[in-house]
Parts: sequence; structure tokens; C-alpha cells
Amino acid sequence: MPLEGRVTTIYIDNLPYGVKDGQNLLQASLTLGFNLPYFCWHPALHSVGACRQCAVKVFKDESDTRGRLAMGCMTPATEGTRLSIEDPEAKAFRAGVIEWLMLNHPHDCPICDEGGECHLQDMTVMSGHNYRRSRFRKRTHLNQNLGPFLNHEMNRCIQCYRCVRFYRDYSGGRDFNVFASHDSVYFGRYEDGALESPFSGNLVEVCPTGVFTDKPFKEHPTRKWDLQTAPSVCTGCSLGCNIIVAERYGEVRRVLNRYNADVNRYFLCDRGRYGFDFVNSQRRLRLPLVDGRELVPEGSATQALSATEGGSPRPAPASSEAKGAVVRRAVARARDILHGSRRAIGIGSPRASVESNYALRSLVGPDNFCDGMTSGEHRLVGMMKDIVASGPVRSLSLAEVERADVVLVLGEDVVNTAPLLDLALRQAVRTRPEAVAEQLLRIPLWDDRAKREATQGKQGPLFVATPYPVSIDDIAVKSYRLSPDDIARLAQAVAYAIDPEGIAPLVGAADPLHVVAETIGGSLGLAARPLVIAGASLGSEAILRAAANVATALAKAGKKDAGLFLVAPEANSMGSALLGGMSLDEALEAVRTGGADTVVVVENDLTSRLKEASFRALFDSTKHSIVLDFFRNRTTELAEIVLPVATFAESSGTFVNNEGRAQRFFEVVNPDEIVSASWKWLGLLSGRGTGEEIAWDTLDDIIARISEDLPALAAIGSAAPGARDVPQVHRVPRDSHRVSGRTANVASLTVHEPPPPRDLDTPLSYSMEGSPRGRIPSSLIARIWAPRWNSVQALTRFQEEVGGPLKGGDPGALLFGPASDRTRAYFDGVPEAFAPDPRRPLAVAIRHVFGSEPLSALSRSVSERIPSRYVGITPDAARSLAVADGERVEVTVRDLRMELPVRIMAGLAEGLCALPEGLPDMPYVGLPAPAGILKRTAP
Repeated sequence: MPLEGRVTTIYIDNLPYGVKDGQNLLQASLTLGFNLPYFCWHPALHSVGACRQCAVKVFKDESDTRGRLAMGCMTPATEGTRLSIEDPEAKAFRAGVIEWLMLNHPHDCPICDEGGECHLQDMTVMSGHNYRRSRFRKRTHLNQNLGPFLNHEMNRCIQCYRCVRFYRDYSGGRDFNVFASHDSVYFGRYEDGALESPFSGNLVEVCPTGVFTDKPFKEHPTRKWDLQTAPSVCTGCSLGCNIIVAERYGEVRRVLNRYNADVNRYFLCDRGRYGFDFVNSQRRLRLPLVDGRELVPEGSATQALSATEGGSPRPAPASSEAKGAVVRRAVARARDILHGSRRAIGIGSPRASVESNYALRSLVGPDNFCDGMTSGEHRLVGMMKDIVASGPVRSLSLAEVERADVVLVLGEDVVNTAPLLDLALRQAVRTRPEAVAEQLLRIPLWDDRAKREATQGKQGPLFVATPYPVSIDDIAVKSYRLSPDDIARLAQAVAYAIDPEGIAPLVGAADPLHVVAETIGGSLGLAARPLVIAGASLGSEAILRAAANVATALAKAGKKDAGLFLVAPEANSMGSALLGGMSLDEALEAVRTGGADTVVVVENDLTSRLKEASFRALFDSTKHSIVLDFFRNRTTELAEIVLPVATFAESSGTFVNNEGRAQRFFEVVNPDEIVSASWKWLGLLSGRGTGEEIAWDTLDDIIARISEDLPALAAIGSAAPGARDVPQVHRVPRDSHRVSGRTANVASLTVHEPPPPRDLDTPLSYSMEGSPRGRIPSSLIARIWAPRWNSVQALTRFQEEVGGPLKGGDPGALLFGPASDRTRAYFDGVPEAFAPDPRRPLAVAIRHVFGSEPLSALSRSVSERIPSRYVGITPDAARSLAVADGERVEVTVRDLRMELPVRIMAGLAEGLCALPEGLPDMPYVGLPAPAGILKRTAP
């Protein structure tokens, strides 16, 4: 691909190369494919020149034969620069640096979890250092317990400072630091304890050695080359972060970041990294249930069969014929129900794939399809879809958020609803000061140390309006604590401040709201790339309308690079909205009025969306119920027929993220013949005869049907190549070329190596065999590896340029058109000013990164970080009630009464209380709503 922008010519070992202007020599060399060792440099953290490992010989001109040593990461690639990577003095210096670093490093590679994918190993081999001369005693450290996610082995540290730079400088953590000095430098916490940052797991990939390793993975360690891997998409929130899922012995073992320059780039949140364990849960359904009884394959009994202790319950080995008979029995019973019903209502899920929701829609008909969201969430997501698809400005990617220079956040506690957005905003506030440093002081953007010295912690304008304190308050110019309605009013006043001719004023010029709005509006009006962020977490349509109005005002003011970022509730909320359908409340009404006698529920535990009375009424009012789910839960308990479905790791499909980006995920665990993707089960149920004919045979078939039936989703086929696009012999292998023990894996079942499963749905193969023609498409990259680069640092070999897009373009397909197609009309309707009622505070939802997402909450490591339920009240309310922190009170919301401990929240807006939403022990409430709080009296 030709380089974009200004091209600079440099000479490497006397050969000319064109590189992008503004890079340093290390970046340029890696982009060109040279093997130049490094440690402290990281493409997201940039250069500090701490390790001295990337030394090269730099010459003044072609007549200079002596040259000088220079650090590649600290030397700009200017026009005519001449350098040598292969110069003997430079090579000797790099080998010497490795020798220094290895003085105290333990020689424990065979037992180190990082072995085989260790950057230190790669750089040691690359530098040529192969013999230990020092015979002195090594320095040693004590390790710390850093919580359920990370294992700490400080003796392996080489003092590159990457960990503390990421944790403190990049992600804003404060409970991790560097201590002592010289030969006793120590990286850790001031005392043992779980790291507080929700991004701590990235230390596993940031660290070039084995100091920080994956603690859940350590329970069942497997070498990298023995892991079966596939590209996938995180299900933890609506951002659609790209991940690589790794499997061994039929269980998911770990998740790594999968680079996408437009989405998550180099990092993941801990919920996305460690929330996968629900796939291995003991609560998984493995067999169909009819009238509460399992359909067991003939000749077998259900037993715990797992290659590792504590595995999921699985059916004992049975023949394919016996398993097929079970499937036919379950399908026949379900078909009989559907064919005999007056009307069947299909309840989908914003967590299920586009394909599964579409299959349900096809089964019951468009008029009988429900997207699985409550009426409030249904309206919110529908409005978000309309704004993103045809609103006043583009919906930005996470990468574009990082480049915004003024940001207004309306109502969203981003670290808990969309964690990577928090990380992006922490980079965005550095944009304006760093641009000034570049223009006035000519400091290149890659020189991190000089940038931070010049900017002295200065940050660009970030304004935050939320009901309670949030994590990004520490980087905000100003934070405002307001009720949801007052947040909407503030945004409307900001829109007026930007476009006073297009919007009527809310208040007079002397009103405090007007003064605040003028400040925010003035800052947004001066920005080159202003950004407005809002979402659905507070359940307020008024906030979404007002956020869109601010964006409209910016567009009318000529801000062509203005952006909007709307946070949707779940992984496929946007995809579900694009399918259309009724809300959950409308589905309940259809059942209640007697029009429908059958419900089909897909991947949706309705207790998390309905009050107990409504949940019971749904099943009491229906004659038949069919549920497709991963787990045993309250919904499956009441179902007549339960069909076990595959999780995201065992199936393939498409999610649409909050931006409207369709992304494909691929199965990595070959599911049992009984467990199947929801869209496959529903295809069987769609058959009209008594045989096994289905409405679609493969993933390619159903995607083609979707593209034909729904123009809004026509582009999902281009999200990734289909199975038919790649001949069998050219499939991308899920196994590495060094995989071992394929026969041993099944030695408990047979001494023969079985043939690899045949995957008809994806262009990937379940083997090490495969010969992809040319470059592997970015959406199919199953592992990061290149010759001489065994660690995740091999990523530079997959990028067009270091830090840039992947070769061939990044994964995914945007479903919405360009900005020129967008409407720029203002929304009507502004709520009245909030009037606090001290006797009935308004209860608003508060979410937690660990616990509020139901699937990740089932992960063993994540469960250790889930807080207990509580009610948050203001200090004034605590004094009025005469209660202390932790004391129990009686809370009544709507018709639900709960006894909860108090959490006194300094900064909570007046007239509000906060209830955690989605926690495992928290019932569905339906917020916001007025609440009654009484001090619990002694019995």
C-alpha cells in the first residue's frame, strides 16, 4: 500500500527506503520489516529511551565511515538519515544491553508461563546473546498478591518501566507504582491487594517478560503453540472490542487482545479479558430438556467428563447416531408445538447475534418478533439507532475519540458502561496540550518523555455531567452533579449557546445553568474536533435528544469533524434494533390478551428484564414455552422445552457495535453435536416437514438471507470472508504449525487420532493444516506470530505501519452512510427542572464494571471483584435518616421492597439515590423511579 502523507527517504545499511514523515528510526525500521530489538518502547506508550536496546549506528552523510551510536526510539527519521542496524558496534552494544538485563533475570524459561511467547526471549536470541558470564548472586524480590487477575513474579523484571507507564500515565491508575531505585527498583503496590484499575490485565501483554502473567490461565497452563485460537468479538459491552479466544481440551483458556485500529487498538478491559469463563461454567446446558427432564442419548448417562478438574458437566461419550436421535426428538416436539399454536411470540435478545435474532424473526414472523428489550430500553436503543444512522454528525470510533480535542459527557459513567471509552478519553485530554507542544516546541508526538515534561500534566477540556462521581472526574475540567432531567436541560442550553438562532432559550442570562452552558458551548465552539458522549444507562430519552441537539448545533456551526458517541446497553443492541420488532412489554401484552399461546425465548434470562410478577404472568398465560439458552436459570426452569445453545466461543455470527460496525466472531471450541448455535436450532424448527430439512444450511446461507431481506443489514456479509469464499485447502488454521499432542488430547477416549472436525460455516480449519493464499484477511487473523517474533509484539508485522491499520484494512463493515446523508433537524421536548423530594428521592441506576454484565459475572475470577448490593444516598439524606455507612435501610421502589446496606456517596446529586443495576443478587427494578427509604427498626 502506498504511504499516505509526506514521505521521507532514509538509508538503512546503504539502501534507500521511503518512510512516513514524523516517525522515529525504530518505528520506521519495524514498519519496513527490519528486526531491531527493543524493550521500553511500545507503539501506544511511545518513546522514553530507558532500556537502550534499540541502538543503531547513525552517520552524518555517506562519507562518514565512523558514525555514532544512537537510540532508534529517540532519533527522528528525517530526510536523508543514514543508519546501520547490522553495524558490528551497534550489534555488540545491543548484545551487551541484553547481558546487563540478564544479570538478575532467573533462568526459569521452562517453567515460566511466558515461555514461548516472551519478548525477552525473542530479543535475547535476536541480539545474539547466548552465554552467561556473571557468576555472582542474583538480586531477588518478594512477590505480591495483586488479586484474581494477575500473577506477580518480580524477579523476572528488567526495569523497562512499561508497566508503570501504562498503568499510571496511560490508564490513570494510582495504586501501582515504582518503588526504590538503582538495583532495587520494584514495581507493584504499596501493599498486597487487588489492582483497582479495570485495565490491569493489559500488564500481561504490556510486560515484555513474565513479571505479570494471567492468573486464571496459570491454573491450567498451556504453551502458546498448543492453544487452538480464533478471532472473535467481546460480549461484555456495546463497543465490540476485538479479541483472540484460545481453547484447549474443549475449554476456553484465555482471551488476548486482537488489534483493530478503529476499535480497541492494543488494549482490553478486565471484564472483556477475564469474563470468558462463563463458557466453562458448571451451569451450562449440555442436553435438551423436555418437561424438565434431560433427553439423554441412548446408551449413555450424564456425567462430569472433562480433561481438567472442575470442568463443565458434559454428556458421556455417545455415538453420533444417538446424539442425532436426541436432537430429532427435541426438534420434533418443538415443531409440534409451533405448528399447533395459534400465535407464537419470539423473544430475542440484544446479547444474541444478528443471525440468531433474525432466525427467530423468520420462525415466528416479523409481526411476532420481540427484540427482548423492555419498552424503555427499546425506545432508547431505537432512538440511538436512528441518531447513529442518520443523525447530524458521524458516530465516532474509539480511535477517533482519542483524537477529540473538547469533549462533553452527558450522563454516562463510561468506565462501567463502556470501559475502553474511559481509556480513549484519557488519551483525548492530552490531544490539545500535545499539539501545542508539537507546534511551539517542535516536540514529535512519539517523544513521550519530552511531551510530558513540556505539558506538565495539562489537559484539554473535558466536561462531565452525571448524577454521581465517576472515574473520569480526575481528568475533567469541570464535573457537574445533576439529575437526568437536569443533564438534558444543561445539554439543551449548551446547544442554545452554540446556535442561539436555531433553539429557544431555556433560562435567562443570569441563571447559573446559562452561565455553565455558555462556558461549555464556547469551548466546543472553538474546538476542531468536538465530541458529545451520551448513552442509555440513565434510561433518559431526554438526554439522548439533547445530546443530538448539541451535535446538530455543532454541525450547523460548521464543525465538519464534530462527532457523537452513543453507548448502547449490550453487545448487539444496535443489531437487534436494526431487525425491528416489538418491545418486551408489547410481547407481554400480546400474551396477556390471549392472542399468543406460545413463546420462544432466545438467549434471554427474562428475570433480568422483568419484575417477578410480570415474569410469572408471562409463563402462566402461555400454553407452551420453548427456551434456547446457555445456562440453567429461572427462565429455563419454567420452560416446556429447553434447547442447549452454543456460546460466542462455540458458534459463529455477527455483532453490530454502538458505532454501527458489523463484526464477525468465529467459533474456537468445536461444540458437541447436541449443543448448537441458536440460529441453527431455529433453522431446524423452521422446517415444515417431519424430516431434518432446515431453512438454511450454513452461516453463509443465513447471512445471504439477511442481506436480501433487510437493506439496513445488507453489508454484514462484507464484515469477513465467508466459508464459500475460501476453498477447503486454503482455510486459515486454528492450530499453530507447532501444535503437539493431538492424539494425546483424546487418549482417554481412543488411541487413534480422529479426523479434524469439518467447519462448514467459516473459512477456518480445525487443524494445523491450511495454506491461505496471499495475505490472511485481517478479520481472520487467529494468532499474532511471525518468524523470530513469538510474543504479541509480532503485531508490527501485521500492520501497514506501526500503530496504523492492519494490512488490507481493519476488520468489520460500517452499516451507515457518510455524513452528507444526514439530517440536521432539532429534537423537540425539554423536561422541566428537577424538583427534589427529600421524602421520595429519585432512584437512578449505577453500574459496575464487574457484576453488572451478567455473562462475565459468572467468571470465577471476575466474581471475586463483584460488589455486594447497596443503596447509595447523599450525606444530607444519611443525616436526615440518622444512618451510618453500612447500616441497613428498607428501600421501596415501585412495588418492590428491599433491605439494603447504605453507601454514603459524597457528590451524589441532591434529591437522588443510586441502586446498582445488574448485580447477581439484585432484582430487576426498572429505573429511574421514585424510592422510599426508611431506617430499619430493631425487631
